[in-house]
Amino acid sequence: MSKSSIATKEAAMGRSYAQAVGSHAGQLPKGNRGGIELLLVHNVEHVGKQGEVVEVKRGYAFNYLLPQGLATVATDHHKRMVAKHKAKLEEIARERLAGLRSLLEELVRTSVTIEANANDEGHLYGSVGAPEIARALKQQDLVVSSDNIILQGPLKEVGLYTVRVRLAAEVEGDLKVWVVPTSGDSTSK
Repeated sequence: MSKSSIATKEAAMGRSYAQAVGSHAGQLPKGNRGGIELLLVHNVEHVGKQGEVVEVKRGYAFNYLLPQGLATVATDHHKRMVAKHKAKLEEIARERLAGLRSLLEELVRTSVTIEANANDEGHLYGSVGAPEIARALKQQDLVVSSDNIILQGPLKEVGLYTVRVRLAAEVEGDLKVWVVPTSGDSTSK
């Protein structure tokens, strides 16, 4: 964008960025350390994340963050809006966590049976992994991603296994998995 088009755009807005900042320079919110409080519109490396109110030096605010559109002045209204938004996000996170906890309670009470081809000694011809366990849970109307199922390694023998399920950092428990030989007559004619 050329300087003339910027000037034209500023003139159309009624007053320039420098005039707007200059007329409010004495009214800008000061931080505890003497800097200016800004609300970040975008993530800024080494400063903060989008939605945070940060305190920066005047020069950094006026020469970089404000002109680039990375931040805006943190008025009391903006701070209240951010606080309301954070409260709403925290409520959503609490509800999600409660849902995950109830799913975990159901998983802990449940056991899953997976049929697999095995020889007479109980060794599987293949193995059972997290995707197979997730599919078996889905058949019981319990939707869990295979990424949430933690195995020490693939299950390679017939038997009962205790498998760790981690739905969130603080929501994890054990699931009983039965691996049984495939039923039915497998002899060829």
